[in-house]
Amino acid sequence: MAQFPLAPGSSIGILGGGQLGRMLSQAASRLGFDVVILDPQAESPAGRVSRQQITAPFDDPDALEALGRASDVVTFEFENVPSAAVDLLAVNGAAVAPGPTALAVAQDRSAEKTFLNAVGAATVDFASIDSAADITAALPRVGLPALLKTRREGYDGKGQAWVRSADEAEAAFEAIGRAPAILEAKADFVRELSIIAARGLEGEIAVYPLGENRHADGILRTTLAPAEVRPDTAARAREIAEAILDGLAYVGVIGVELFELADGTLLVNEIAPRVHNTGHWTQDGCLCDQFEQHIRAIAGWPLGSTDAVARVEMTNLLGEDVLDWPALSADPAARLHLYGKGEARPGRKMGHVNRVRGL
Repeated sequence: MAQFPLAPGSSIGILGGGQLGRMLSQAASRLGFDVVILDPQAESPAGRVSRQQITAPFDDPDALEALGRASDVVTFEFENVPSAAVDLLAVNGAAVAPGPTALAVAQDRSAEKTFLNAVGAATVDFASIDSAADITAALPRVGLPALLKTRREGYDGKGQAWVRSADEAEAAFEAIGRAPAILEAKADFVRELSIIAARGLEGEIAVYPLGENRHADGILRTTLAPAEVRPDTAARAREIAEAILDGLAYVGVIGVELFELADGTLLVNEIAPRVHNTGHWTQDGCLCDQFEQHIRAIAGWPLGSTDAVARVEMTNLLGEDVLDWPALSADPAARLHLYGKGEARPGRKMGHVNRVRGL
């Protein structure tokens, strides 16, 4: 069993080899850790900047055993890691952070909203859906229009369908593949905010300033942070983040997406038990960014400062946006972060750019 805090030279395992795993690996390397990636794609973006990559499916028991042996602590870059994989790592004696409770809650949207309400974090009204008839029965309470989402998986607008009348129930259920789902009331929000927070092994908490997010076609395009918010809004967001972290006995960085209503009320849209796209601004806006913070937390190190040193507008580079790299790299106010991916498919996150402004 590993001894915490982990000393430099220790090894960190990451389930997932995409861009979040890549930036986690880079942060871990700066702190003197070795990184082992497990991902089905050979030469993954994260694998190419890490000491080792194990190329295998996430549920491969031999690969998981090898990852556990090679790592002092294992974390993950996305929340749809099979829960059985985390269980198997734990059985083999590997420390896993965040733990299986956070994964179980975040992997099921109905369980997630039930948990959030239980810790005092308000959400929109919702109903669990297993059939088109369930949609029809829930509409009088949830209201119209309502958003139907698969309970598991689905991101960046995928696995979702709007229900604008009772007559659309069957078609909406068909559109999401007739999968177990959740029906959510429409949130009449004025803007989406997000808060990135971390909890350490001893329960200490560090919270970053709020970010304001803008989406297009269901995909995050920009985050501006620190967002201009009232002090009471910032305080309430912090309370929500702390309640979630403590309620999950969480270790690591978490992303919390919030709807701000016209009266200032904050509703939680969803949580992500990992580093988060809306926290990329911290790479150039804070002394300790979200990636280093996550490594610090899971390694048992003191949490870093979350104070903003600059105001940053983060813009995702989707698909062929990345071809603008010559102009972006020539902009003295822009910090370019590319993910090392190959094909620039439409909607694919190829990188991001942080445009730095004064506070």
